Amino acid sequence: MRMVANVAARVSFDESGTLLGELATVTVDPKQIERRAEALGREVAADEKQEISPLEQTPLPPALYLGMDGTGIPIRSAELTGRSGKQADGTAKTREVELCTIWSVEARDKEGHLVRDQGSVSYPAAIESAATADTSELRSEFAGRVLRETSRRRFCEAERTVVIGDGAPWIWNIAQELFPKAIQIVDRFHVKQHLSDLAKALHPGKPSQAKLWAEQRHDQLDDGKLAALLGEIRPFMNSSEEARKCYRYIRPNRHRMRYPRFRQMDLCTSSGVVEAGCKVAIATRLKRAGMHWTVLGSNAIIALRCCILSGYFEGFRERQSVHQAAA
Repeated sequence: MRMVANVAARVSFDESGTLLGELATVTVDPKQIERRAEALGREVAADEKQEISPLEQTPLPPALYLGMDGTGIPIRSAELTGRSGKQADGTAKTREVELCTIWSVEARDKEGHLVRDQGSVSYPAAIESAATADTSELRSEFAGRVLRETSRRRFCEAERTVVIGDGAPWIWNIAQELFPKAIQIVDRFHVKQHLSDLAKALHPGKPSQAKLWAEQRHDQLDDGKLAALLGEIRPFMNSSEEARKCYRYIRPNRHRMRYPRFRQMDLCTSSGVVEAGCKVAIATRLKRAGMHWTVLGSNAIIALRCCILSGYFEGFRERQSVHQAAA
């Protein structure tokens, strides 16, 4: 079961069968691997909802970071009937997986830049809807997932707590509700991407002018000159939808873009760990060519994969053994 869990969480069920045969000389049909892995994933998902005890009693790092994001995965069409989406005809091909990531950043690279501490990342995730009609209910469900993980990681016990996101309002709603004392930071590179997109829209066909305009706005952002930055965008708002979007993105998030202050506090201002989590924990396994999942099956594999990548699998197996012995 341990071998099945490890291979099925990492590669397709067909590839899992090949690996088990080549590395362990065990012949297991891919369908049997699928059934066993999904059954185990459902057990992991149930355990995740029950087990919220702190993982360790070792000293915490000075700061812990919490990131939240979402990524779509392909779902079988039979389970998407009636759901709105981004296709040209308004239909959906995907469901959104919401991911919560917690990590610490105390190490530095050769240039002295802060980098994620090895082995500090955990990735609880599950499918959550982004549809307006059911956002309220499912966001609270995801908030429960966030609360459980922060309890396990002793997030609120850290000297400084930081929530980093791409600027989506639902992230700040959860952060404000659950962690009102945490420092909130909009990922600096997302803001710069918005400004670069605006530069291209304002200077179509003139890449050198667009690059110069974007670099000047990036400098203002890095220097904390947000009033001046907004002042440069404001004159274009009447004629450019991209300018209106960028202005509305930056203005309400100004207090989350105090990058000079964050640098003084020695805080990370990038959500790269969260974006990498979407790729590593979700996309690498569930967004491969030709894959179409059921919601039940995908949630099981997501739970199993996140459990293994977060380093929680052995703890789950120990609890499982205790329960089985008690039974």
